[in-house]
Amino acid sequence: MIELSAQLRPITGRQNEQIRKQGLIPAILYGHKVRNLALSVEAYQFDKVYQEAGESTLVKLKISGSQEKEKSAKKGAAPGGKERIVLIYKVAKGPVTDKPIHIDFYQVKMDEPITTEVPLVFVGESPAVKELDGVLVKSIQSLEIEALPANLPHQLEIDVSSLKTFDDNIYIKDLKLPAGVKTEAQPDEVIASVIPPRTKAELEELEKAPEEKIEEVEIAEREKAGEEIKEEVKEEGGEKATEPSEKESAKERNSKGGNE
Repeated sequence: MIELSAQLRPITGRQNEQIRKQGLIPAILYGHKVRNLALSVEAYQFDKVYQEAGESTLVKLKISGSQEKEKSAKKGAAPGGKERIVLIYKVAKGPVTDKPIHIDFYQVKMDEPITTEVPLVFVGESPAVKELDGVLVKSIQSLEIEALPANLPHQLEIDVSSLKTFDDNIYIKDLKLPAGVKTEAQPDEVIASVIPPRTKAELEELEKAPEEKIEEVEIAEREKAGEEIKEEVKEEGGEKATEPSEKESAKERNSKGGNE
């Protein structure tokens, strides 16, 4: 089983940025009837484990820290109580760097089934692609499954060699799931298919730059603006419609007064 080291950390979020500057990633461990633990893991070590395990492979989390020892002692746990069997349940990434900034670990119980997403890996070669120049379409990239932790597959392989024509499809019902694994996905949901290549005319049409006349665009924008003003006037009870006439009346009065 893949192993990952973790350390207990203060629960306050104010120190998370400082933790990240030290090359660590803040994390939380939780589970069914499990007390939450605030942790941190080394970024470079987590990256290696995450690439290998993904979110569907069990990981042995080895926790260090005085608080964990105290809790284990209070509960009368065995010396190995600091090791938790977990799934990497969720990884939050920074919007700019796309690097992990927070991790959720879910502690599993080996005798309780869990539901998780498993990636689909497409293998083999489709005759419809190779011989007919078709394009392989992968309708789904992962599948939600339910299984006991020990039966969780790391991934599911999809052999596309059965796609010989453009009329062939691979459905959920065609999957051969491992023993002890099931899914609630619709049996007739398409996993993969092959579509015909684009014709010369279609490719030429795609290459054409959209031609828009500036005058037509300006007219359309003015018409749209006019409609928006009308709508605003209706909503405001015609207040805007009366404003110009009131201003004109004022001007007329001022003009007459000036002439007199």
